[in-house]
Amino acid sequence: MQTAPSRDELREHLIRTRIAGDIATSRENNLDHYRSLAARDPHYMFGLTLEGDWTYRDILALMAKSAGVSSDPDHRYGQDTIDPDRTIDALEAMGDRVAAALRRENPRVVVATGHPTGLLTTHLALARLARECGATLLTPAEQRSFIGKGLGRRRRIRYLDEVAMLDDGGALVHTHDPAPMQAMLNELGDDRPDLVIGDHGWAGAAGEAGVETVGFADSNDPGLFVGEAEGKVAVVVPLDDNVLPRHYAPMTSYLVSRVLSGL
Repeated sequence: MQTAPSRDELREHLIRTRIAGDIATSRENNLDHYRSLAARDPHYMFGLTLEGDWTYRDILALMAKSAGVSSDPDHRYGQDTIDPDRTIDALEAMGDRVAAALRRENPRVVVATGHPTGLLTTHLALARLARECGATLLTPAEQRSFIGKGLGRRRRIRYLDEVAMLDDGGALVHTHDPAPMQAMLNELGDDRPDLVIGDHGWAGAAGEAGVETVGFADSNDPGLFVGEAEGKVAVVVPLDDNVLPRHYAPMTSYLVSRVLSGL
């Protein structure tokens, strides 16, 4: 893995590659998803149950605080942003949480992603790091199947180097579905992981189940940030979750370096 950048170097890289700063996700898309979560659309809840009222205005205010999107409710169209310093602060907090888990005796970890076209490389690096530090990577419910919304296609849990994803028989697929993580935790029973590293429904379902969870989320995925605000998800890193995979390499190196410094 490449040498970790400095904080200033990483900030510049995040802005240049649009992982943070002026992001590709439009303001219209962000606000539409905030309204959908306020209406309790399951697709945006990621398996979480929300304890607070969480109106549209509440969610917008939280996303301004946690991710750095514009707090102006009258800004309804065009460009939106993620604050790169919030991204880096959350990466550091995630690294500290992962390090604390790996310092435990015989740690057990689950790593999973619903965004294989973007964040898979980061999850693979974290799984590799966990193995090298002596953790057991759990792989429950392999090949457990689910009916997806896309034309009713059957999807199955598949592991690539012990990172869980869904496939549809011919491709790895994007998913918000919490059901796969729920199935994994049900199979594990009382022998649950010490830590889940994930995104989308993988992270939401784990946090809802009371498992210590850290994850990544885009500015149009407010569910995990609400889960963090309610104490169900330990750390959420705000970022564009679907840029070119190679662009995540400096961020991943920074995160891995932070974990190693805490061991």
